[in-house]
Amino acid sequence: MKLFEPGSLWSIKGYRLFWFSTTIFVLGASAFPIALAVTVLDAGGSATSLGLILGARILASVVFAPIAGVWVDRLPRKQVMITADLFRAAVVFSMVFVSAPTLPSYILGIAVLLVGIGDAFGASAAGAIMPSLVPEDKLPAANVARNIVVRTATILGPGIGGLSILLLGGRLTFLFTALAFALGTYFLSKIQEDINGDKKPQENFFVELREGLRTVRDIPWIGAMILMVSFQLMAVIAAEEVLLPIITRREFNSNTPFAIATSAFSIGAIVSAILCVKIKVKHEGYVSIFMWAFVIIAPLSLAFPISETFVVVAFLLSGFSVGPWEAWWSSAVQREVPTHLQGRVFSIDHMGSTGLMPVGMAIVGPAVALFGEKELLIGASIFHLIACVAILRVPGVKDMRMPANYSQGEQGQA
Repeated sequence: MKLFEPGSLWSIKGYRLFWFSTTIFVLGASAFPIALAVTVLDAGGSATSLGLILGARILASVVFAPIAGVWVDRLPRKQVMITADLFRAAVVFSMVFVSAPTLPSYILGIAVLLVGIGDAFGASAAGAIMPSLVPEDKLPAANVARNIVVRTATILGPGIGGLSILLLGGRLTFLFTALAFALGTYFLSKIQEDINGDKKPQENFFVELREGLRTVRDIPWIGAMILMVSFQLMAVIAAEEVLLPIITRREFNSNTPFAIATSAFSIGAIVSAILCVKIKVKHEGYVSIFMWAFVIIAPLSLAFPISETFVVVAFLLSGFSVGPWEAWWSSAVQREVPTHLQGRVFSIDHMGSTGLMPVGMAIVGPAVALFGEKELLIGASIFHLIACVAILRVPGVKDMRMPANYSQGEQGQA
């Protein structure tokens, strides 16, 4: 079978095991937010309490990301992933028993916060383990194949969670999630990870933490891209996610456009990422930024919601802008950053990509009251374009690779 021919991505046993583990994990994880929401609301919780509980997971994953990065670089990555998955499985399993209606919601909040800590370690290790599983020329395809699983979960997740709630109920859906987390570790345990690489003797924890931050600073294009995307997610994507259900329900009297538009965005991202793996471009950074600029198609469609079809198609096209990032970003970091530092760099990436989103979501309401929906969406889109243009001046962005003639002495001038 051609798929498993020698030299193909799927012929690499370690990667196959990693991909199977990821698939099982995200199938379970996709049901978790649905079960959590049902449990909180069934217990009489409000939208505010649900938001705080969900926010606790994001907050924990952001706060613990730098700490996780240090340990991911100190230990075998597969061992960190196994520990993080089993830890989350244990926490979610306990929620079967702590989610009784008589218990206060802060107990659930603590459990969700602990899941977020596990997320910080799992996300950092998953990004850093890839170069020890596949050769460099296979990294883009390997990263895309993994991202497709995650993207697919955003399409199928609500359905899986809803079906599980229907068949098992909210509390037993936590059991399904816990079993999926635990089962995924079976495949991870079979991986033969190359943990030698260029690992260096361990230093003081805080010295290693600063070394990770310094690495992001000393490779300007990495730090600049993380910073740019962090603020764009806060300004553009947060506004889009909050206002999409509000505007589509008001304009079209239905939840269907909201659900279809969300799925369309993920489908566009999957197709675009696959295409980017198959094509060769001269300047991956320029192409990524150029395509990423078109993500504003989605918020602009909400500013001018002509029809249901118009919004859905806009979100599909907007999804295409994400593909180059998913195809090339992780591979570039894995190529340019020394192996012994990748856990810390990916932890900072995780922190940056998620840290400001809750802030953005929290200020959408006040911003709409102050400026108006249409004005906010247009303003966020303009900010997005300005940021895309500004970052092109940063050394290394053009190719997601530092220029051969770049030196540390130039850094202060950049």
